Amino acid sequence: MLVPVCAFTGIAASLYDGIPLNVLHLVLAFIGALCAHIAVNVLNDYFDYRSGIDLKTQRTPFSGGSGILPAASMKPSHVLFLGLSNLAIVILIGIYFIIVYKLAILPIGLPGVLIIYLYTPYLTKISYVTEFVGPGLGFGLIVLGTYFTQSGTYSASALIVSLVAGLLIANLLLLNEFPDVEADRSVGRKHLPIILGTGTAVVIYCAIAILAYVAIIAGVATNILPPLALLGLLTVPLGIKAMNSALENHNNIKRLLPALGTNVLVVLLTPLLMSIGIMVKSFVG
Repeated sequence: MLVPVCAFTGIAASLYDGIPLNVLHLVLAFIGALCAHIAVNVLNDYFDYRSGIDLKTQRTPFSGGSGILPAASMKPSHVLFLGLSNLAIVILIGIYFIIVYKLAILPIGLPGVLIIYLYTPYLTKISYVTEFVGPGLGFGLIVLGTYFTQSGTYSASALIVSLVAGLLIANLLLLNEFPDVEADRSVGRKHLPIILGTGTAVVIYCAIAILAYVAIIAGVATNILPPLALLGLLTVPLGIKAMNSALENHNNIKRLLPALGTNVLVVLLTPLLMSIGIMVKSFVG
Protein backbone atom coordinates (compact mmCIF):
# COMPACT_ATOMS: atom_id res chain seq x y z
CA MET A 1 0.00 0.00 0.00
CA LEU A 2 2.94 2.36 0.43
CA VAL A 3 3.48 2.83 -3.30
CA PRO A 4 -0.18 3.68 -4.14
CA VAL A 5 -0.34 6.11 -1.21
CA CYS A 6 2.90 7.84 -2.24
CA ALA A 7 1.82 8.05 -5.89
CA PHE A 8 -1.57 9.45 -4.87
CA THR A 9 0.16 12.03 -2.69
CA GLY A 10 2.32 13.20 -5.60
CA ILE A 11 -0.69 13.41 -7.93
CA ALA A 12 -2.74 15.33 -5.36
CA ALA A 13 0.01 17.94 -5.08
CA SER A 14 0.34 18.25 -8.86
CA LEU A 15 -3.41 18.73 -9.37
CA TYR A 16 -3.48 21.29 -6.56
CA ASP A 17 -0.74 23.20 -8.39
CA GLY A 18 -2.90 23.26 -11.51
CA ILE A 19 -0.97 20.70 -13.55
CA PRO A 20 -3.18 18.72 -15.97
CA LEU A 21 -3.19 14.98 -15.38
CA ASN A 22 -0.95 13.04 -17.77
CA VAL A 23 -2.29 9.48 -17.56
CA LEU A 24 0.58 7.87 -19.47
CA HIS A 25 3.17 9.48 -17.20
CA LEU A 26 1.18 8.50 -14.12
CA VAL A 27 1.05 4.86 -15.25
CA LEU A 28 4.76 4.80 -16.03
CA ALA A 29 5.66 6.51 -12.76
CA PHE A 30 3.49 4.08 -10.80
CA ILE A 31 5.00 1.04 -12.54
CA GLY A 32 8.47 2.43 -11.89
CA ALA A 33 7.70 3.04 -8.22
CA LEU A 34 6.16 -0.42 -7.82
CA CYS A 35 9.15 -2.09 -9.48
CA ALA A 36 11.50 -0.04 -7.28
CA HIS A 37 9.68 -1.25 -4.17
CA ILE A 38 9.77 -4.86 -5.38
CA ALA A 39 13.45 -4.57 -6.30
CA VAL A 40 14.60 -3.21 -2.95
CA ASN A 41 12.57 -5.78 -1.01
CA VAL A 42 13.68 -8.72 -3.14
CA LEU A 43 17.33 -7.66 -3.12
CA ASN A 44 17.04 -7.20 0.63
CA ASP A 45 15.86 -10.82 0.90
CA TYR A 46 18.77 -11.95 -1.27
CA PHE A 47 21.48 -10.06 0.61
CA ASP A 48 19.98 -11.01 3.98
CA TYR A 49 20.09 -14.68 3.00
CA ARG A 50 23.69 -14.35 1.84
CA SER A 51 24.67 -12.75 5.14
CA GLY A 52 22.96 -15.45 7.19
CA ILE A 53 20.79 -13.00 9.11
CA ASP A 54 17.59 -14.78 8.05
CA LEU A 55 18.52 -17.68 10.31
CA LYS A 56 18.89 -15.36 13.32
CA THR A 57 15.93 -13.01 12.88
CA GLN A 58 12.82 -13.30 15.02
CA ARG A 59 10.15 -12.76 12.36
CA THR A 60 7.02 -10.75 13.19
CA PRO A 61 4.14 -9.66 10.93
CA PHE A 62 5.98 -6.33 10.54
CA SER A 63 9.68 -7.26 10.46
CA GLY A 64 12.18 -10.00 9.76
CA GLY A 65 11.91 -10.26 5.99
CA SER A 66 9.63 -12.37 3.79
CA GLY A 67 11.12 -15.75 4.74
CA ILE A 68 11.07 -16.87 1.09
CA LEU A 69 14.69 -18.03 0.93
CA PRO A 70 14.93 -19.70 4.36
CA ALA A 71 11.80 -21.65 3.44
CA ALA A 72 13.44 -22.65 0.12
CA SER A 73 10.43 -21.26 -1.78
CA MET A 74 12.80 -19.82 -4.40
CA LYS A 75 16.42 -20.32 -5.34
CA PRO A 76 18.78 -17.46 -4.39
CA SER A 77 19.79 -16.99 -8.03
CA HIS A 78 16.13 -16.61 -9.01
CA VAL A 79 15.55 -14.06 -6.26
CA LEU A 80 18.59 -12.06 -7.41
CA PHE A 81 17.36 -12.17 -11.01
CA LEU A 82 13.90 -10.99 -9.95
CA GLY A 83 15.36 -8.08 -8.02
CA LEU A 84 17.70 -7.00 -10.81
CA SER A 85 14.95 -7.38 -13.43
CA ASN A 86 12.71 -4.99 -11.54
CA LEU A 87 15.62 -2.60 -11.13
CA ALA A 88 16.18 -2.76 -14.90
CA ILE A 89 12.54 -1.79 -15.49
CA VAL A 90 13.01 1.19 -13.16
CA ILE A 91 16.06 2.29 -15.15
CA LEU A 92 14.28 1.91 -18.51
CA ILE A 93 11.36 4.02 -17.32
CA GLY A 94 13.86 6.54 -16.00
CA ILE A 95 15.50 6.73 -19.42
CA TYR A 96 12.12 7.52 -20.95
CA PHE A 97 11.64 10.43 -18.55
CA ILE A 98 15.19 11.65 -19.23
CA ILE A 99 14.24 11.83 -22.91
CA VAL A 100 11.08 13.78 -22.02
CA TYR A 101 12.42 16.06 -19.27
CA LYS A 102 16.19 15.94 -19.90
CA LEU A 103 18.56 15.78 -16.93
CA ALA A 104 16.26 17.62 -14.54
CA ILE A 105 14.90 14.27 -13.32
CA LEU A 106 18.33 12.90 -12.34
CA PRO A 107 18.23 14.33 -8.78
CA ILE A 108 15.30 11.95 -8.22
CA GLY A 109 16.21 9.00 -10.41
CA LEU A 110 19.90 8.55 -9.69
CA PRO A 111 19.63 8.50 -5.87
CA GLY A 112 16.62 6.20 -6.21
CA VAL A 113 18.52 3.61 -8.24
CA LEU A 114 21.52 3.78 -5.91
CA ILE A 115 19.34 3.33 -2.82
CA ILE A 116 17.67 0.25 -4.33
CA TYR A 117 20.93 -1.59 -4.93
CA LEU A 118 23.12 -0.29 -2.12
CA TYR A 119 20.59 -0.25 0.72
CA THR A 120 21.03 -3.69 2.28
CA PRO A 121 24.71 -4.48 1.59
CA TYR A 122 26.10 -1.00 2.30
CA LEU A 123 23.74 1.70 3.57
CA THR A 124 22.49 -0.35 6.52
CA LYS A 125 26.08 -0.53 7.78
CA ILE A 126 26.59 3.24 7.89
CA SER A 127 25.65 4.91 11.16
CA TYR A 128 22.56 7.19 11.17
CA VAL A 129 21.75 6.42 7.52
CA THR A 130 19.50 3.35 7.46
CA GLU A 131 16.13 4.90 8.24
CA PHE A 132 16.50 8.26 6.52
CA VAL A 133 18.44 7.48 3.35
CA GLY A 134 16.69 4.14 2.90
CA PRO A 135 12.87 4.17 3.09
CA GLY A 136 12.61 7.80 4.22
CA LEU A 137 14.35 9.31 1.21
CA GLY A 138 13.36 6.44 -1.08
CA PHE A 139 9.60 6.81 -0.65
CA GLY A 140 9.89 10.58 -0.42
CA LEU A 141 11.45 10.41 -3.89
CA ILE A 142 8.46 8.37 -5.11
CA VAL A 143 6.14 11.19 -4.06
CA LEU A 144 8.40 13.84 -5.56
CA GLY A 145 9.01 11.74 -8.67
CA THR A 146 5.31 11.25 -9.30
CA TYR A 147 4.85 15.01 -9.10
CA PHE A 148 7.84 15.70 -11.35
CA THR A 149 6.72 13.25 -14.05
CA GLN A 150 3.48 15.22 -14.32
CA SER A 151 5.02 18.67 -14.37
CA GLY A 152 8.70 18.49 -15.23
CA THR A 153 9.29 20.83 -12.30
CA TYR A 154 9.59 20.88 -8.52
CA SER A 155 7.47 22.94 -6.13
CA ALA A 156 7.13 23.80 -2.46
CA SER A 157 3.91 21.79 -2.18
CA ALA A 158 5.61 18.73 -3.65
CA LEU A 159 8.51 19.08 -1.22
CA ILE A 160 6.21 19.40 1.80
CA VAL A 161 4.09 16.36 0.99
CA SER A 162 7.24 14.38 0.13
CA LEU A 163 8.69 15.35 3.51
CA VAL A 164 5.55 14.21 5.35
CA ALA A 165 5.53 10.83 3.61
CA GLY A 166 9.30 10.40 3.94
CA LEU A 167 9.34 11.10 7.67
CA LEU A 168 6.49 8.72 8.37
CA ILE A 169 7.97 5.90 6.29
CA ALA A 170 11.37 6.39 7.92
CA ASN A 171 9.50 5.95 11.20
CA LEU A 172 7.90 2.76 9.87
CA LEU A 173 11.31 1.18 9.44
CA LEU A 174 12.64 2.64 12.68
CA LEU A 175 10.00 1.00 14.86
CA ASN A 176 10.13 -2.23 12.84
CA GLU A 177 13.86 -2.46 13.56
CA PHE A 178 13.32 -2.97 17.28
CA PRO A 179 12.61 -6.73 17.07
CA ASP A 180 15.71 -7.27 14.89
CA VAL A 181 18.34 -5.53 17.02
CA GLU A 182 20.40 -8.58 17.99
CA ALA A 183 20.22 -10.23 14.58
CA ASP A 184 21.08 -7.00 12.77
CA ARG A 185 23.98 -6.28 15.12
CA SER A 186 25.49 -9.68 14.32
CA VAL A 187 25.94 -8.78 10.64
CA GLY A 188 27.29 -5.29 11.19
CA ARG A 189 24.21 -3.17 10.72
CA LYS A 190 24.17 0.22 12.40
CA HIS A 191 20.62 1.47 12.60
CA LEU A 192 19.42 3.73 15.40
CA PRO A 193 18.17 1.10 17.89
CA ILE A 194 21.59 -0.57 17.69
CA ILE A 195 23.67 2.60 17.92
CA LEU A 196 21.62 4.44 20.54
CA GLY A 197 19.63 1.69 22.23
CA THR A 198 15.88 1.24 22.02
CA GLY A 199 15.25 3.77 24.83
CA THR A 200 16.77 6.65 22.88
CA ALA A 201 15.58 5.36 19.52
CA VAL A 202 11.95 5.35 20.66
CA VAL A 203 12.25 9.02 21.68
CA ILE A 204 13.54 9.77 18.17
CA TYR A 205 10.60 7.80 16.77
CA CYS A 206 8.19 10.04 18.70
CA ALA A 207 10.02 13.19 17.58
CA ILE A 208 9.83 12.17 13.91
CA ALA A 209 6.11 11.42 14.20
CA ILE A 210 5.49 14.85 15.72
CA LEU A 211 7.65 16.49 13.06
CA ALA A 212 5.53 14.92 10.31
CA TYR A 213 2.39 16.45 11.79
CA VAL A 214 4.16 19.79 12.24
CA ALA A 215 5.15 19.70 8.55
CA ILE A 216 1.48 19.45 7.56
CA ILE A 217 0.55 22.34 9.85
CA ALA A 218 3.47 24.42 8.56
CA GLY A 219 2.46 23.74 4.97
CA VAL A 220 -1.05 25.02 5.66
CA ALA A 221 0.13 27.96 7.80
CA THR A 222 2.40 29.19 4.98
CA ASN A 223 -0.35 28.71 2.34
CA ILE A 224 1.73 26.09 0.55
CA LEU A 225 -0.97 23.50 1.23
CA PRO A 226 -4.74 24.11 1.47
CA PRO A 227 -6.47 24.01 4.88
CA LEU A 228 -8.11 20.69 3.95
CA ALA A 229 -4.64 19.10 4.10
CA LEU A 230 -5.16 19.21 7.86
CA LEU A 231 -7.30 16.10 7.41
CA GLY A 232 -3.97 14.33 7.88
CA LEU A 233 -4.12 15.33 11.53
CA LEU A 234 -7.09 13.00 12.06
CA THR A 235 -4.53 10.25 12.77
CA VAL A 236 -3.09 12.13 15.77
CA PRO A 237 -4.98 9.91 18.27
CA LEU A 238 -3.54 6.82 16.57
CA GLY A 239 -0.12 8.44 16.55
CA ILE A 240 -0.31 9.16 20.27
CA LYS A 241 -1.43 5.59 20.92
CA ALA A 242 1.53 4.20 18.96
CA MET A 243 3.98 6.55 20.67
CA ASN A 244 2.74 5.76 24.18
CA SER A 245 2.84 2.02 23.53
CA ALA A 246 6.32 2.24 22.02
CA LEU A 247 7.63 4.30 24.93
CA GLU A 248 6.26 1.79 27.44
CA ASN A 249 7.24 -1.42 25.63
CA HIS A 250 10.39 -0.68 23.62
CA ASN A 251 12.27 -3.42 25.50
CA ASN A 252 9.45 -5.98 25.29
CA ILE A 253 9.02 -7.12 21.71
CA LYS A 254 5.89 -9.17 22.33
CA ARG A 255 4.12 -6.23 23.95
CA LEU A 256 5.53 -3.84 21.33
CA LEU A 257 3.78 -5.60 18.44
CA PRO A 258 0.47 -3.68 18.78
CA ALA A 259 2.42 -0.41 18.49
CA LEU A 260 3.97 -1.69 15.25
CA GLY A 261 0.48 -2.38 13.88
CA THR A 262 -0.86 1.00 14.93
CA ASN A 263 2.19 2.67 13.42
CA VAL A 264 1.41 1.08 10.05
CA LEU A 265 -2.04 2.69 10.14
CA VAL A 266 -0.53 6.09 10.98
CA VAL A 267 2.00 5.81 8.16
CA LEU A 268 -0.64 4.91 5.57
CA LEU A 269 -3.57 7.03 6.69
CA THR A 270 -1.80 10.31 7.46
CA PRO A 271 -0.53 11.06 3.91
CA LEU A 272 -3.67 9.51 2.43
CA LEU A 273 -6.01 11.78 4.39
CA MET A 274 -3.77 14.79 3.78
CA SER A 275 -3.82 14.02 0.05
CA ILE A 276 -7.58 13.52 -0.03
CA GLY A 277 -7.94 17.00 1.48
CA ILE A 278 -5.58 18.46 -1.11
CA MET A 279 -7.40 16.62 -3.91
CA VAL A 280 -10.82 17.87 -2.77
CA LYS A 281 -9.51 21.44 -2.79
CA SER A 282 -8.13 20.87 -6.32
CA PHE A 283 -11.56 19.93 -7.68
CA VAL A 284 -13.83 22.05 -5.52
CA GLY A 285 -11.67 25.18 -5.60
